[in-house]
Amino acid sequence: MWHASSNPASRLPRRKVIPVQRRDFLLMLAAATAAATGACSLTDDAAPASKSSPSAPATPSQSPTPSPAPSPSPSPTPSHGPLWLQDGPPPLPGPQELDGVITELPEAVGNTVAITVDDGADSSVVDAYLDFAKDSGVRLTFFVTSSYPGWTDCKDKMTPLVESGQVQLGNHTVTHAGLTELDEAGIISEVGGCETFLNSTYGVTGAPFVRPPYGYRGERTDSVCAKLGYTTPTMWYGSFGDSGLLTEDVLLGEAQKWLLAQHIVIGHANFPTVTHLYGQIIDILRERALLTATLDDVYFGPGHDRHV
Repeated sequence: MWHASSNPASRLPRRKVIPVQRRDFLLMLAAATAAATGACSLTDDAAPASKSSPSAPATPSQSPTPSPAPSPSPSPTPSHGPLWLQDGPPPLPGPQELDGVITELPEAVGNTVAITVDDGADSSVVDAYLDFAKDSGVRLTFFVTSSYPGWTDCKDKMTPLVESGQVQLGNHTVTHAGLTELDEAGIISEVGGCETFLNSTYGVTGAPFVRPPYGYRGERTDSVCAKLGYTTPTMWYGSFGDSGLLTEDVLLGEAQKWLLAQHIVIGHANFPTVTHLYGQIIDILRERALLTATLDDVYFGPGHDRHV
């Protein structure tokens, strides 16, 4: 039979139970809860920072950036054809000094060549030269023989180019007479008559540039021309050789020979051969990095006013 005295626990002294009032119990429970909450807060604050990169700070919301207003489209640049060589006159150091007869350009102008065109016996060739100038930007000095038809037949096409300065007009007499064979009155008639034509037809003067036909000149002829304002007899340093009819191969060979820096080169508006070679002439200029200039460009500066 089991007895209470046989249970070991019965031998331990009994602990006195102290009754707890309800109010005290609630206070103790509240204190314990507060202590537990504080311990949790302390643990979170003291936790070591993560080794990973900290999160980026929040970016305040922004208003959407308005799209920029589209820029106006530029006007299309006019395209040039395959003959185009240059826009306007070449870069030049400034007006060069004129002192009597000229046969070539000054060294200061660098890779510049002056293409000059004489006579004008064939209006179709004058017309083709004007198309060449418009299509390439090449700057030309024409020496006008005023009795030849090209200068009146092509006036309407010529005038805008003269006004712009791309084409210059010089004096090559009225009838292409050799000046050394004429007396003073004859020289005045030839040179003065061409000047009158330039004044009345184009409103410009050709002075001071006069090209004596065939290159015939001397002190006497130069003196008479100077009285008329033509103080610069203008010779040349190379020719296309086309005052008469040539084959294309011969003319092109002359162009290759003489189109060089600082040369004044002479051609003629008499026969159509040259009009078939404008592309090859442009090729020569490009290969040699040459640009063209009028005599006014070189000796007076671009924009020289020739109006009378």
